[in-house]
Amino acid sequence: MALRMWASSTANALKLSSSSKTHLSPSFSLSRCFSTVLDGLKYASSHEWVKHEGSVATVGITDHAQDHLGEVVFVDLPESGSSVSQGKSFGAVESVKATSDINSPISGEIVEVNPQLKETPGLINSSPYEGGWMIKVKPSNPGELDSLLGPKEYTKFCEEEDAAH
Repeated sequence: MALRMWASSTANALKLSSSSKTHLSPSFSLSRCFSTVLDGLKYASSHEWVKHEGSVATVGITDHAQDHLGEVVFVDLPESGSSVSQGKSFGAVESVKATSDINSPISGEIVEVNPQLKETPGLINSSPYEGGWMIKVKPSNPGELDSLLGPKEYTKFCEEEDAAH
């Protein structure tokens, strides 16, 4: 973790950015702060991601968000069967630094909640796009996905947001 923080601050100071692709895992690009942004996902400007597959969309927070939060110690998530609305809070993430609301990138009915996060909230830090997913939603308006950012747009958004702070 200390090495990652050092690399991130060094990259920010040097204003470095790079792009990389790998054959072992999904393709990704690296922003200035070395946060992973995956192709094939959509992103909200509030730093949640969504992966729409068939009739279900999986939702979580981005690597960029978990990096800024620090070590996640608790996650408050709703029950299956609840409804979520695009842009509205559906839960919260508590870290050693702060508590932050989690906003839904799409509207719909929650069909599954990640049961592992209750016992192991740190999955959000170690695996934000896989083991750290939060909810699965049956979208009520799949067209809302069109209003979200793609990987390149989200990377640019994060770089601009970081530069402003």
